Amino acid sequence: MEDIAAAGDSAGGDEWINLSPGNPSYIPEVVAAWQRLTRETLDAQFVETSTCYGPSRGTHVLVEAIVEYFNSAYGWSIEPANVVVGPGSQMLAFIATTLFTGPDGNDRLRRLVLPRLPDYTGYQGLGLDSGGIIGVEPRVVGNGERSFRYRVDVEALRRLDNMGMMLLSNPANPTGSTIDADELDVLIELAEYHDAPLVIDHAYGQPFPGIVHTHLAPVIHSRVINLFTLSKAGLPGERIAFAIGPAPLIDPMVSFMANATLHAPQLVQATAARALSERHIDVLTAQHIKPYYRAKRTMAEQLLAEALPEHIDWRLHSSDGGMFCWLNVDHDWFDDLQLYRLLKRNGMFIVPGRHFFVAPLESPFLRTHGTRCFRLSLSPDDRLIAEGVRRLAKALEELCTYSET
Repeated sequence: MEDIAAAGDSAGGDEWINLSPGNPSYIPEVVAAWQRLTRETLDAQFVETSTCYGPSRGTHVLVEAIVEYFNSAYGWSIEPANVVVGPGSQMLAFIATTLFTGPDGNDRLRRLVLPRLPDYTGYQGLGLDSGGIIGVEPRVVGNGERSFRYRVDVEALRRLDNMGMMLLSNPANPTGSTIDADELDVLIELAEYHDAPLVIDHAYGQPFPGIVHTHLAPVIHSRVINLFTLSKAGLPGERIAFAIGPAPLIDPMVSFMANATLHAPQLVQATAARALSERHIDVLTAQHIKPYYRAKRTMAEQLLAEALPEHIDWRLHSSDGGMFCWLNVDHDWFDDLQLYRLLKRNGMFIVPGRHFFVAPLESPFLRTHGTRCFRLSLSPDDRLIAEGVRRLAKALEELCTYSET
Protein backbone atom coordinates (compact mmCIF):
# COMPACT_ATOMS: atom_id res chain seq x y z
CA MET A 1 0.00 0.00 0.00
CA GLU A 2 2.88 2.36 0.75
CA ASP A 3 4.40 1.62 -2.67
CA ILE A 4 1.10 2.50 -4.35
CA ALA A 5 0.75 5.74 -2.37
CA ALA A 6 4.32 6.73 -3.19
CA ALA A 7 3.76 5.97 -6.87
CA GLY A 8 0.72 8.19 -6.91
CA ASP A 9 2.69 11.05 -5.36
CA SER A 10 5.53 10.73 -7.88
CA ALA A 11 3.67 9.72 -11.01
CA GLY A 12 3.80 13.07 -12.73
CA GLY A 13 2.46 12.56 -16.23
CA ASP A 14 3.19 8.84 -16.36
CA GLU A 15 0.29 6.41 -16.07
CA TRP A 16 0.54 3.86 -13.30
CA ILE A 17 -1.52 0.73 -13.73
CA ASN A 18 -2.75 -0.69 -10.46
CA LEU A 19 -3.99 -4.26 -10.84
CA SER A 20 -3.71 -4.91 -7.11
CA PRO A 21 -6.77 -3.39 -5.42
CA GLY A 22 -9.64 -5.24 -3.79
CA ASN A 23 -11.93 -2.25 -4.22
CA PRO A 24 -15.00 -3.10 -6.31
CA SER A 25 -15.39 -1.54 -9.73
CA TYR A 26 -17.27 1.68 -10.35
CA ILE A 27 -20.51 0.43 -11.91
CA PRO A 28 -22.64 3.51 -12.71
CA GLU A 29 -26.02 1.83 -12.13
CA VAL A 30 -24.90 0.46 -8.77
CA VAL A 31 -23.46 3.78 -7.61
CA ALA A 32 -26.60 5.63 -8.68
CA ALA A 33 -28.84 3.20 -6.79
CA TRP A 34 -26.88 3.54 -3.55
CA GLN A 35 -26.83 7.32 -3.90
CA ARG A 36 -30.60 7.37 -4.28
CA LEU A 37 -31.22 5.01 -1.37
CA THR A 38 -28.82 6.94 0.87
CA ARG A 39 -30.45 10.24 -0.05
CA GLU A 40 -33.91 8.86 0.71
CA THR A 41 -32.70 7.52 4.04
CA LEU A 42 -30.98 10.78 4.90
CA ASP A 43 -34.14 12.75 4.22
CA ALA A 44 -36.44 10.38 6.10
CA GLN A 45 -34.38 9.00 8.99
CA PHE A 46 -31.42 11.25 9.74
CA VAL A 47 -32.53 12.23 13.25
CA GLU A 48 -33.28 8.73 14.48
CA THR A 49 -30.16 7.18 12.95
CA SER A 50 -27.42 9.80 13.31
CA THR A 51 -28.36 11.79 16.41
CA CYS A 52 -29.12 8.87 18.73
CA TYR A 53 -27.31 5.80 20.03
CA GLY A 54 -28.78 2.44 19.11
CA PRO A 55 -28.69 -1.27 19.94
CA SER A 56 -25.38 -3.10 19.68
CA ARG A 57 -26.92 -6.02 17.81
CA GLY A 58 -27.93 -3.63 15.04
CA THR A 59 -30.90 -1.38 14.44
CA HIS A 60 -34.22 -3.13 14.78
CA VAL A 61 -35.20 -2.24 11.23
CA LEU A 62 -32.04 -3.75 9.73
CA VAL A 63 -32.04 -6.88 11.90
CA GLU A 64 -35.69 -7.52 11.02
CA ALA A 65 -34.94 -6.91 7.34
CA ILE A 66 -32.07 -9.43 7.48
CA VAL A 67 -34.27 -12.02 9.17
CA GLU A 68 -37.08 -11.59 6.64
CA TYR A 69 -34.75 -11.55 3.64
CA PHE A 70 -32.80 -14.72 4.49
CA ASN A 71 -35.84 -16.65 5.69
CA SER A 72 -37.53 -15.84 2.40
CA ALA A 73 -34.47 -16.50 0.21
CA TYR A 74 -33.36 -19.80 1.77
CA GLY A 75 -36.34 -21.11 3.73
CA TRP A 76 -34.57 -20.54 7.04
CA SER A 77 -36.24 -19.88 10.38
CA ILE A 78 -33.77 -17.46 11.91
CA GLU A 79 -34.74 -14.82 14.47
CA PRO A 80 -33.15 -11.53 15.60
CA ALA A 81 -31.13 -13.51 18.17
CA ASN A 82 -29.27 -15.11 15.24
CA VAL A 83 -28.00 -11.78 13.85
CA VAL A 84 -25.34 -9.21 14.72
CA VAL A 85 -24.44 -6.18 12.60
CA GLY A 86 -20.89 -4.88 12.56
CA PRO A 87 -18.59 -2.33 10.90
CA GLY A 88 -17.32 -4.65 8.18
CA SER A 89 -16.94 -8.41 7.89
CA GLN A 90 -13.24 -8.21 8.78
CA MET A 91 -14.16 -6.68 12.14
CA LEU A 92 -16.74 -9.42 12.70
CA ALA A 93 -14.08 -12.03 11.85
CA PHE A 94 -11.72 -10.35 14.34
CA ILE A 95 -14.40 -10.41 17.03
CA ALA A 96 -15.05 -14.11 16.45
CA THR A 97 -11.33 -14.90 16.44
CA THR A 98 -10.81 -13.03 19.71
CA LEU A 99 -13.74 -14.79 21.36
CA PHE A 100 -13.17 -18.35 20.17
CA THR A 101 -9.38 -18.71 19.95
CA GLY A 102 -6.48 -18.15 22.32
CA PRO A 103 -5.37 -19.72 25.64
CA ASP A 104 -7.97 -22.08 27.01
CA GLY A 105 -6.89 -22.06 30.66
CA ASN A 106 -5.25 -25.49 30.43
CA ASP A 107 -1.95 -24.33 28.94
CA ARG A 108 -3.26 -24.97 25.43
CA LEU A 109 -3.62 -22.47 22.63
CA ARG A 110 -6.82 -22.86 20.65
CA ARG A 111 -5.80 -21.75 17.17
CA LEU A 112 -7.45 -20.02 14.27
CA VAL A 113 -7.32 -22.42 11.32
CA LEU A 114 -7.56 -21.30 7.71
CA PRO A 115 -8.62 -24.62 6.19
CA ARG A 116 -7.99 -23.83 2.52
CA LEU A 117 -5.06 -21.69 1.47
CA PRO A 118 -4.49 -19.34 -0.25
CA ASP A 119 -6.95 -17.05 1.48
CA TYR A 120 -7.54 -13.39 2.26
CA THR A 121 -4.39 -11.71 3.62
CA GLY A 122 -6.38 -9.77 6.21
CA TYR A 123 -7.14 -12.97 8.13
CA GLN A 124 -3.48 -13.35 9.05
CA GLY A 125 -3.63 -10.35 11.38
CA LEU A 126 -6.72 -11.41 13.31
CA GLY A 127 -5.06 -13.42 16.08
CA LEU A 128 -3.72 -11.82 19.25
CA ASP A 129 -1.47 -14.73 20.22
CA SER A 130 1.89 -15.69 18.77
CA GLY A 131 1.55 -18.91 16.79
CA GLY A 132 -2.22 -18.67 17.03
CA ILE A 133 -2.95 -18.91 13.29
CA ILE A 134 -2.29 -21.91 11.08
CA GLY A 135 -3.15 -22.44 7.44
CA VAL A 136 -3.71 -25.73 5.61
CA GLU A 137 -2.02 -26.02 2.24
CA PRO A 138 -4.41 -27.12 -0.52
CA ARG A 139 -4.30 -29.93 -3.01
CA VAL A 140 -3.57 -28.59 -6.49
CA VAL A 141 -5.70 -30.17 -9.20
CA GLY A 142 -4.94 -29.74 -12.89
CA ASN A 143 -7.83 -28.58 -15.01
CA GLY A 144 -6.51 -28.43 -18.56
CA GLU A 145 -3.28 -27.10 -20.02
CA ARG A 146 -3.72 -23.53 -18.78
CA SER A 147 -6.04 -24.02 -15.82
CA PHE A 148 -5.99 -25.46 -12.30
CA ARG A 149 -7.92 -25.32 -9.06
CA TYR A 150 -7.46 -25.94 -5.35
CA ARG A 151 -9.21 -28.49 -3.17
CA VAL A 152 -9.30 -28.74 0.61
CA ASP A 153 -6.69 -31.18 1.89
CA VAL A 154 -9.10 -33.05 4.13
CA GLU A 155 -6.54 -35.46 5.58
CA ALA A 156 -4.15 -32.65 6.56
CA LEU A 157 -7.06 -30.84 8.20
CA ARG A 158 -8.04 -33.93 10.19
CA ARG A 159 -4.54 -34.16 11.65
CA LEU A 160 -4.77 -30.76 13.33
CA ASP A 161 -5.44 -30.35 17.02
CA ASN A 162 -6.13 -27.42 19.36
CA MET A 163 -8.58 -25.96 16.88
CA GLY A 164 -10.47 -22.95 18.22
CA MET A 165 -12.12 -21.68 15.05
CA MET A 166 -12.01 -22.19 11.27
CA LEU A 167 -12.33 -19.27 8.89
CA LEU A 168 -12.46 -19.13 5.12
CA SER A 169 -13.68 -16.85 2.37
CA ASN A 170 -16.08 -18.65 0.05
CA PRO A 171 -15.75 -17.79 -2.80
CA ALA A 172 -12.12 -17.25 -1.98
CA ASN A 173 -10.06 -14.13 -2.27
CA PRO A 174 -7.69 -14.39 -4.20
CA THR A 175 -8.72 -17.35 -6.35
CA GLY A 176 -12.49 -17.31 -6.76
CA SER A 177 -12.41 -20.93 -5.61
CA THR A 178 -15.53 -22.33 -3.95
CA ILE A 179 -15.86 -25.34 -1.71
CA ASP A 180 -18.19 -28.12 -2.75
CA ALA A 181 -20.80 -29.91 -0.65
CA ASP A 182 -18.46 -32.75 0.36
CA GLU A 183 -15.80 -30.31 1.56
CA LEU A 184 -18.39 -28.32 3.52
CA ASP A 185 -19.62 -31.51 5.17
CA VAL A 186 -16.07 -32.28 6.33
CA LEU A 187 -15.56 -28.77 7.68
CA ILE A 188 -18.81 -28.97 9.65
CA GLU A 189 -17.89 -32.44 10.92
CA LEU A 190 -14.55 -31.10 12.21
CA ALA A 191 -16.22 -28.04 13.71
CA GLU A 192 -18.49 -30.34 15.69
CA TYR A 193 -15.62 -32.63 16.71
CA HIS A 194 -13.45 -29.76 17.98
CA ASP A 195 -16.40 -27.73 19.31
CA ALA A 196 -15.04 -24.91 17.16
CA PRO A 197 -17.07 -22.43 15.10
CA LEU A 198 -16.75 -22.55 11.33
CA VAL A 199 -16.89 -18.96 10.05
CA ILE A 200 -17.66 -18.60 6.34
CA ASP A 201 -17.13 -15.21 4.73
CA HIS A 202 -19.50 -14.79 1.75
CA ALA A 203 -18.14 -11.40 0.65
CA TYR A 204 -18.07 -12.37 -3.04
CA GLY A 205 -20.84 -14.96 -3.18
CA GLN A 206 -24.45 -15.65 -2.35
CA PRO A 207 -26.90 -14.05 -2.03
CA PHE A 208 -25.12 -10.79 -2.88
CA PRO A 209 -23.02 -9.51 -4.56
CA GLY A 210 -22.77 -12.71 -6.64
CA ILE A 211 -19.42 -11.68 -8.11
CA VAL A 212 -18.50 -15.36 -8.31
CA HIS A 213 -21.23 -17.85 -9.18
CA THR A 214 -21.60 -20.47 -6.46
CA HIS A 215 -23.67 -23.66 -6.57
CA LEU A 216 -23.63 -24.07 -2.78
CA ALA A 217 -26.02 -21.88 -0.78
CA PRO A 218 -25.15 -20.63 2.72
CA VAL A 219 -26.13 -23.09 5.44
CA ILE A 220 -27.53 -22.82 8.93
CA HIS A 221 -25.87 -25.08 11.49
CA SER A 222 -25.16 -25.02 15.22
CA ARG A 223 -21.40 -24.55 14.58
CA VAL A 224 -21.55 -22.24 11.53
CA ILE A 225 -21.33 -18.44 11.51
CA ASN A 226 -22.02 -16.83 8.13
CA LEU A 227 -20.59 -13.39 7.32
CA PHE A 228 -22.22 -11.12 4.73
CA THR A 229 -21.19 -7.65 3.61
CA LEU A 230 -22.28 -4.88 1.28
CA SER A 231 -18.70 -3.90 0.48
CA LYS A 232 -18.44 -5.72 -2.84
CA ALA A 233 -22.04 -4.81 -3.62
CA GLY A 234 -20.97 -1.17 -3.90
CA LEU A 235 -20.47 0.20 -0.37
CA PRO A 236 -16.87 -0.63 0.66
CA GLY A 237 -16.36 2.72 2.37
CA GLU A 238 -19.39 2.42 4.63
CA ARG A 239 -18.07 -0.65 6.49
CA ILE A 240 -21.35 -2.46 7.00
CA ALA A 241 -21.71 -6.22 7.40
CA PHE A 242 -23.56 -8.76 9.51
CA ALA A 243 -23.15 -12.25 10.89
CA ILE A 244 -25.84 -14.94 11.01
CA GLY A 245 -25.43 -17.96 13.24
CA PRO A 246 -26.64 -19.78 16.35
CA ALA A 247 -27.56 -17.51 19.24
CA PRO A 248 -24.97 -19.01 21.66
CA LEU A 249 -22.22 -17.91 19.25
CA ILE A 250 -23.81 -14.62 18.16
CA ASP A 251 -24.60 -13.32 21.66
CA PRO A 252 -20.92 -13.02 22.73
CA MET A 253 -20.24 -11.12 19.49
CA VAL A 254 -23.03 -8.68 20.38
CA SER A 255 -21.44 -8.16 23.81
CA PHE A 256 -18.06 -7.57 22.18
CA MET A 257 -19.62 -4.96 19.89
CA ALA A 258 -21.22 -3.25 22.88
CA ASN A 259 -17.89 -2.94 24.68
CA ALA A 260 -15.64 -2.20 21.71
CA THR A 261 -17.58 0.17 19.47
CA LEU A 262 -21.18 0.25 20.80
CA HIS A 263 -22.71 -0.32 17.37
CA ALA A 264 -22.15 -0.04 13.63
CA PRO A 265 -22.98 3.26 11.87
CA GLN A 266 -26.74 3.63 11.82
CA LEU A 267 -27.45 5.76 8.75
CA VAL A 268 -26.03 3.09 6.47
CA GLN A 269 -27.86 0.44 8.49
CA ALA A 270 -31.12 2.15 7.57
CA THR A 271 -30.02 2.32 3.93
CA ALA A 272 -29.12 -1.37 3.96
CA ALA A 273 -32.47 -2.24 5.52
CA ARG A 274 -34.24 -0.45 2.67
CA ALA A 275 -32.11 -2.28 0.08
CA LEU A 276 -32.95 -5.66 1.62
CA SER A 277 -36.61 -5.20 2.46
CA GLU A 278 -37.46 -3.64 -0.92
CA ARG A 279 -35.19 -6.15 -2.74
CA HIS A 280 -33.11 -3.45 -4.44
CA ILE A 281 -30.06 -5.55 -3.62
CA ASP A 282 -31.43 -8.42 -5.72
CA VAL A 283 -31.90 -6.15 -8.72
CA LEU A 284 -28.38 -4.75 -8.40
CA THR A 285 -26.92 -8.23 -8.07
CA ALA A 286 -28.81 -9.89 -10.92
CA GLN A 287 -28.94 -7.07 -13.44
CA HIS A 288 -25.64 -5.25 -12.92
CA ILE A 289 -23.02 -6.79 -10.61
CA LYS A 290 -23.12 -10.41 -11.77
CA PRO A 291 -23.10 -9.67 -15.51
CA TYR A 292 -20.42 -7.02 -15.10
CA TYR A 293 -17.90 -9.28 -13.41
CA ARG A 294 -18.74 -12.26 -15.59
CA ALA A 295 -17.86 -10.13 -18.63
CA LYS A 296 -14.71 -8.87 -16.89
CA ARG A 297 -13.54 -12.39 -16.24
CA THR A 298 -14.24 -13.52 -19.81
CA MET A 299 -12.32 -10.54 -21.16
CA ALA A 300 -9.37 -11.18 -18.84
CA GLU A 301 -9.18 -14.84 -19.80
CA GLN A 302 -9.08 -13.91 -23.47
CA LEU A 303 -6.41 -11.24 -22.93
CA LEU A 304 -4.20 -13.62 -20.95
CA ALA A 305 -4.54 -16.40 -23.50
CA GLU A 306 -3.63 -14.06 -26.35
CA ALA A 307 -0.82 -12.11 -24.67
CA LEU A 308 1.11 -14.40 -22.31
CA PRO A 309 4.01 -16.31 -23.90
CA GLU A 310 3.11 -19.79 -25.08
CA HIS A 311 6.51 -21.21 -24.11
CA ILE A 312 6.00 -20.24 -20.44
CA ASP A 313 4.12 -22.71 -18.23
CA TRP A 314 1.51 -20.37 -16.78
CA ARG A 315 -1.90 -21.42 -15.47
CA LEU A 316 -4.99 -19.55 -14.35
CA HIS A 317 -7.11 -20.67 -11.42
CA SER A 318 -10.55 -21.61 -12.72
CA SER A 319 -13.44 -19.49 -11.53
CA ASP A 320 -16.95 -18.62 -12.67
CA GLY A 321 -16.63 -14.86 -12.51
CA GLY A 322 -14.75 -12.96 -9.87
CA MET A 323 -12.87 -9.74 -9.14
CA PHE A 324 -9.45 -11.36 -9.50
CA CYS A 325 -7.28 -13.58 -11.64
CA TRP A 326 -4.94 -15.90 -9.74
CA LEU A 327 -2.03 -17.13 -11.83
CA ASN A 328 0.72 -19.68 -11.29
CA VAL A 329 3.98 -19.70 -13.27
CA ASP A 330 5.51 -23.12 -12.79
CA HIS A 331 9.21 -22.49 -13.42
CA ASP A 332 12.20 -22.55 -11.08
CA TRP A 333 13.27 -19.14 -12.37
CA PHE A 334 9.98 -17.46 -11.42
CA ASP A 335 9.57 -15.58 -8.15
CA ASP A 336 6.55 -13.47 -7.24
CA LEU A 337 8.58 -10.69 -5.61
CA GLN A 338 10.92 -10.44 -8.57
CA LEU A 339 7.90 -10.04 -10.83
CA TYR A 340 6.45 -7.44 -8.47
CA ARG A 341 9.66 -5.40 -8.49
CA LEU A 342 10.06 -5.60 -12.26
CA LEU A 343 6.48 -4.52 -12.89
CA LYS A 344 6.82 -1.73 -10.34
CA ARG A 345 9.79 -0.38 -12.30
CA ASN A 346 7.52 -0.45 -15.35
CA GLY A 347 4.66 1.42 -13.71
CA MET A 348 2.39 -1.43 -12.65
CA PHE A 349 1.27 -3.10 -9.43
CA ILE A 350 0.14 -6.66 -8.73
CA VAL A 351 -0.05 -8.63 -5.47
CA PRO A 352 2.64 -11.30 -4.88
CA GLY A 353 1.15 -14.70 -4.13
CA ARG A 354 3.16 -15.47 -0.99
CA HIS A 355 1.11 -12.99 1.05
CA PHE A 356 -1.97 -15.22 0.80
CA PHE A 357 -0.28 -18.17 2.54
CA VAL A 358 0.31 -18.71 6.25
CA ALA A 359 3.66 -20.49 6.23
CA PRO A 360 7.35 -19.75 6.66
CA LEU A 361 9.35 -19.31 3.49
CA GLU A 362 11.01 -22.65 4.28
CA SER A 363 7.72 -24.41 3.58
CA PRO A 364 8.24 -26.64 0.50
CA PHE A 365 4.75 -25.84 -0.79
CA LEU A 366 5.20 -22.09 -0.40
CA ARG A 367 8.64 -22.23 -1.99
CA THR A 368 7.57 -24.34 -4.99
CA HIS A 369 4.04 -23.05 -5.47
CA GLY A 370 3.03 -20.03 -3.36
CA THR A 371 5.96 -17.88 -4.45
CA ARG A 372 5.15 -18.76 -8.07
CA CYS A 373 1.69 -17.22 -7.88
CA PHE A 374 0.30 -13.69 -8.08
CA ARG A 375 -3.06 -11.91 -8.13
CA LEU A 376 -4.43 -9.50 -10.71
CA SER A 377 -7.44 -7.32 -9.92
CA LEU A 378 -10.20 -6.88 -12.47
CA SER A 379 -11.61 -3.74 -10.81
CA PRO A 380 -9.90 -1.17 -13.11
CA ASP A 381 -11.42 -0.31 -16.46
CA ASP A 382 -10.92 -2.55 -19.48
CA ARG A 383 -8.28 -0.37 -21.10
CA LEU A 384 -6.04 -0.50 -18.03
CA ILE A 385 -6.48 -4.25 -17.67
CA ALA A 386 -5.50 -4.76 -21.31
CA GLU A 387 -2.40 -2.60 -20.92
CA GLY A 388 -1.57 -4.34 -17.66
CA VAL A 389 -1.70 -7.77 -19.30
CA ARG A 390 0.58 -6.48 -22.04
CA ARG A 391 3.13 -5.28 -19.47
CA LEU A 392 2.81 -8.57 -17.60
CA ALA A 393 3.59 -10.55 -20.74
CA LYS A 394 6.65 -8.41 -21.41
CA ALA A 395 7.85 -8.84 -17.81
CA LEU A 396 7.49 -12.62 -17.95
CA GLU A 397 9.51 -12.72 -21.15
CA GLU A 398 12.19 -10.60 -19.52
CA LEU A 399 12.41 -12.79 -16.43
CA CYS A 400 12.58 -15.93 -18.56
CA THR A 401 15.29 -14.50 -20.81
CA TYR A 402 17.34 -13.31 -17.84
CA SER A 403 17.20 -16.81 -16.30
CA GLU A 404 18.74 -18.27 -19.47
CA THR A 405 21.76 -15.96 -19.54
